[in-house]
Amino acid sequence: MLKSLGADWLVLRVFFLGVCLVTPALALQVVDDLGVPLNLDKPPQRIVSLLPSLTETVCALGQCQKLVGVDRYSNWPERIAKLPRMGGGIDPSIESVVAAKPDLVLMAASARGAERFIALGLTVLSLEPRSHADVQRVIRTVAQALHVPTQESDRVWRYIDAAIDTASQSIPTQVKGQSVYFEVNRAPYGASESSFIGETLHRLGVRNILPASLGPFPKINPEFVVRAQPNIIMVGESSFADMATRPGWENMRAIRMQHVCYFKSEESELLGRPGPRMAEAARIIAKCLIDKSERSKAELIDKAKVQP
Repeated sequence: MLKSLGADWLVLRVFFLGVCLVTPALALQVVDDLGVPLNLDKPPQRIVSLLPSLTETVCALGQCQKLVGVDRYSNWPERIAKLPRMGGGIDPSIESVVAAKPDLVLMAASARGAERFIALGLTVLSLEPRSHADVQRVIRTVAQALHVPTQESDRVWRYIDAAIDTASQSIPTQVKGQSVYFEVNRAPYGASESSFIGETLHRLGVRNILPASLGPFPKINPEFVVRAQPNIIMVGESSFADMATRPGWENMRAIRMQHVCYFKSEESELLGRPGPRMAEAARIIAKCLIDKSERSKAELIDKAKVQP
C-alpha cells in the first residue's frame, strides 16, 4: 500500500512539473502615466526610447544593450552614441520606429505619436517623471516592464537618494536658507518649488524665490527676480551672456557680487533631466553653492582688511 502511494505521488510530481514547464508565465501588467494597462508576458528584447530620461533609466537598470533606437536628444551613456535617432517628443519618426521592429516603445506621456504606434501594433509605455517621487516610480515601472528585479530598481533609487543627502551634508551652514533663482530658459522660465529641480534645491537646504503656486516651470517677469533679490542665481551659460542687460538686473547684488553660477551646456542638459543622473545634478548644484560660499567668505576677509 505504501509502495503504491509512493509511486502515485511520484507520478503526480512528474505531472505537475511537466505542467509548469509547458505552461507560459502569467503576463506581467504595468500601468503607464496615461492609465493604460499593458500586459508584458516576456522581457522586451528590442526597445525604442523617445525621452532622454527614459533612455538613461533603461541603461541605469543594466538594459542598455536592448535599445535599438533613441530620440535625437538622448546622449548618455556614451555607448548609445551610435544608435539610430528617431525624432523627438513632438516629431517622432513613425517610419523609423516601426522599421526598428521594437517590442516596446518608451515615450513621454505628453509626446505625440503614441496612438499611431499602437494602431500599427506596437507596445507603448508612456511615462513622464516630473518630481522626485515620479523618478522613483518610473524607475520601478520601467524595471517591471523590462522584467528587471525590484531590488535592482530600488538599488538605483537608493543611490540617487543617498547622493542627494550627501550633497546636502557637504553644504556649509551659512549657505543654508539663502535664496536662489534657478533659470531654465532665457525667455526667462524658472524652476519653482514644485519642480524636480526645486525639490533638489529644497533638499540642499536653500530657499527658492519661485513659489510652487506658479507651477513647475513658470515664465517669469524679470522684474519679479529684481524685487526678490536672490542671494544666488543659477543659469545656463547661454542665458548668462545677456543677463546683466535686463532692465534693473545690473543693480542686483547677486550680479554685482558675481554670485551667479552659470552652467555649461552639458551641465544644463543634465540638470534638466529628472532621472538616474539627479544624483550628479545635486552634486553640481552643491558645488555652485559651496563655491559662492567661499567667495562670500573671501569678500568678508578682504572687507575686513581695508577697514581702518
